[in-house]
Amino acid sequence: MIYPLVRELAATGAPIRVPVAVTCRVLKIAKQPFYRWLRRPVADRDWDEAQLINAAIDVHRDDPVFGYRFIADELADLGFEASERRVWRVCSQQRIWSVFVKKKGGKSRRAGPPVHDDLVRRRFAAAGPNQLWLTDITEHWTAEGKVYLCAIKDVFSNRIVGYSIDDNMASQLAVNALRMAIQRRRPVGTIVHSDRGSQFRSRRFVHELSVAGLTGSMGRVGAAGDNAAMESFFALLQKNLLNQYRWATRQQLRLAIVSWIEATYHRRRRQRALGRLTPIEFETIMTTPAALAA
Repeated sequence: MIYPLVRELAATGAPIRVPVAVTCRVLKIAKQPFYRWLRRPVADRDWDEAQLINAAIDVHRDDPVFGYRFIADELADLGFEASERRVWRVCSQQRIWSVFVKKKGGKSRRAGPPVHDDLVRRRFAAAGPNQLWLTDITEHWTAEGKVYLCAIKDVFSNRIVGYSIDDNMASQLAVNALRMAIQRRRPVGTIVHSDRGSQFRSRRFVHELSVAGLTGSMGRVGAAGDNAAMESFFALLQKNLLNQYRWATRQQLRLAIVSWIEATYHRRRRQRALGRLTPIEFETIMTTPAALAA
């Protein structure tokens, strides 16, 4: 850091010009390192570090909820060779942080009678698309009142194949999400796993499963692990979108949820469980066009 001072004192236009040899002798530093620095004032590592920082800032600006792991994945895709540890250090130094919120405890629910057996038993895995779907409902406040989201996720690719958003939790909310998934995917014999919520035990939902040739499955009440893979998606949605703003209207939140699912979650958010691919990329690579509907 002393070399710029030596250069300034030796500059032709300086008020009192001091030769390099004199300054180096007074400061007790060697001349040769100074001249090497003068030929290349910015080291290669410093240059690489600056480029990495700029790229990380650009990635975070595009999606402020990205943490250092997802930033590292994006940087690798852009051609940067940097370990996760290095990306973590850069993000920490530049205060590039994602937002993490503590999960709030929910109210206990009375157990409803199951209408299906538990066919999943916490084995959230599928060898192909449309073999196992998970579904659940979440809610969030706006200034106009609550908004409810029912989503259906394909375990194979973690893609949200169907969803419905409304201002009440009637059984039609779950039915609409299921109809959307059926229309998009044209499934055959798919297992649809849920908790024992009244919407999934309703006659309308059970009838919709039967008509489409799908098989229902239900976990236990109060056992979050029985549908943990679906809960993880809602936790991601909660901290990356729902808790980021104060939502004035239900319509505003509806549009934001749809945009986040279709544009960010499906097409931009890489997942380690999918080999650092997005759900769309994973399905495109792992399935043939004939096997993948929608």
